[in-house]
Amino acid sequence: MKAVRFHEYGDAGVLRAEDVPVPVPAAGEVRIRVASTSFNGVDAGIRGGGLQGPFPVALPHTPGIDVAGTVDALGQGVDSVAVGDAVIGFLPMVGDGAAAEYAIATADILTAAPSSVPLADAAALPVVGLTAYQALFELGGLTAGQRLLVNGAGGAVGGYAVQLAKNAGAHVIATASPRSADRVRAAGADEVLDHTTTDVVAAVADPVDVLLNLAPVEPSELVRQAGLVRSGGVVVNTTVWMQAPSDEARDVRGLNVFVRSDAEQLAGLVSAVDRGELNIDVSRRIRLEELPAFHAELDVTPVSGKVVVLVATD
Repeated sequence: MKAVRFHEYGDAGVLRAEDVPVPVPAAGEVRIRVASTSFNGVDAGIRGGGLQGPFPVALPHTPGIDVAGTVDALGQGVDSVAVGDAVIGFLPMVGDGAAAEYAIATADILTAAPSSVPLADAAALPVVGLTAYQALFELGGLTAGQRLLVNGAGGAVGGYAVQLAKNAGAHVIATASPRSADRVRAAGADEVLDHTTTDVVAAVADPVDVLLNLAPVEPSELVRQAGLVRSGGVVVNTTVWMQAPSDEARDVRGLNVFVRSDAEQLAGLVSAVDRGELNIDVSRRIRLEELPAFHAELDVTPVSGKVVVLVATD
């Protein structure tokens, strides 16, 4: 089968498309004929070698932690899915991923793919959708009537966060650049602040209950924005290179997101998609063989929105 792998850590040049054996599922596992995977920022971090501590992958390594595809073979003891089922999932970050024609997954991380969108587009949901859900509701404890500030809402996680928060009945204030402002408004934000020209702290008139930071802001700026959070509120941060600030004097907690695979939560997100309550936004689609060139492109132009990597040819 065809797969994109790297045999050593480094820049985009270490990625290569090559022929590798078709994997065989062990007990509790399934083999998926991959329709698509997607690009996540952690893919580049792992490839570059900067994340060997938290994600010690074995080389050669196949990236792609999102998977959408069709169950192709079952390992011993698997009865929760059947051959031919369309599924999606969030694969372990340290195992081989889905930038290949076939991928292996444990059956317990998979859920039925949404029926209302093309299967390939569904790969844009698992990792970023779960990140947004866990940040807002598990860590942030967001409830109806609360005020939420999403810092950096123009990215893929931000799009889901805005939609999920509005569906939950929150008032959403979002920061975004001019190129993504319309997309953030379409997702349902009540207020959109241009962070390139606006002092966010000065522009937010009333305290917020939850601050969700998705942007690579300076730590000092995040501390300033944390001052917008009411006493007893929460700062939730997804950027791995800095900690969420806390303020013990005001009982403001700072929490960092470490997203995990959760098939039950993912099934809930799929249901929201099929009910028309959650939109899967794909900004770009590339072919598997284009993945190395895309990684190289990222060194020059940052990615905007969610990029899906198409694998299946039919």
